[in-house]
Amino acid sequence: MSAFREERIGDARLILGDCREVLPTLGRVDAVVTDPPYGIGLTGKRWHSTNRGKTIKSEITYQAYDDTSENFDGVVLPALRLALDLAKCGAVFMADRSIWRLPPFRALGGIYSPAGTGLGSWGFQCFMHCAFYGRDPYGCTRPNGRFGIYGNDANDVDHPCAKPVQAMLWAVNRASLEGCTVLDPFAGSGTTGVACARLGRRFIGIEVHEPYFDIACRRIEDAQRQRDLFIHAPVPVHPVETQIADLFAEEAA
Repeated sequence: MSAFREERIGDARLILGDCREVLPTLGRVDAVVTDPPYGIGLTGKRWHSTNRGKTIKSEITYQAYDDTSENFDGVVLPALRLALDLAKCGAVFMADRSIWRLPPFRALGGIYSPAGTGLGSWGFQCFMHCAFYGRDPYGCTRPNGRFGIYGNDANDVDHPCAKPVQAMLWAVNRASLEGCTVLDPFAGSGTTGVACARLGRRFIGIEVHEPYFDIACRRIEDAQRQRDLFIHAPVPVHPVETQIADLFAEEAA
């Protein structure tokens, strides 16, 4: 019997606990898809967009830990190594300032967001970087990036840095095939699990902070109820991605 609190929601298994302790109890998975803390001192949503041309001050902050360099080295990196050792492949979102500290990756991709994903020393950062590990489940026939994430539904989630669902839909779809088991050792508010429910993947999520864990359970349960609306529906592809994929196909021929 597990020493950790677990919730089973359809094809999703959610575990409340320190991922460094939980991961050694798990078996093999197909893919790791995660958006861990970046170790850059992020305190939370400093501003909240109303999508009407206005921003308001936000009070949402991390509650479980400080996003420090020490936390990144002592918690994030050991957990990522443990998780990636369990998987055939992985897709890990990471801030540009911390990419060089990740375990060595096979390729680097991501999402270009012209509106910006955060303010940096040279203006707004426009890339959601994603490090890829292991073997490409599609046999190296798809582009490693996409253009644009619109409709920032992350603002509606009570978490300081929830990823937009569209970002995780892309990452889950890129790093796994339908029916695969996807692991997120830093599940947070459960966006990876929501994407897995929509795309027909099994999900294992680990979260250390109970309030975020409860949010994840609710969101994934809602997504499981609606899953038939999404499974087998084509994932939208940007025209640039289609052109690149066609180019690969021509070269292979």
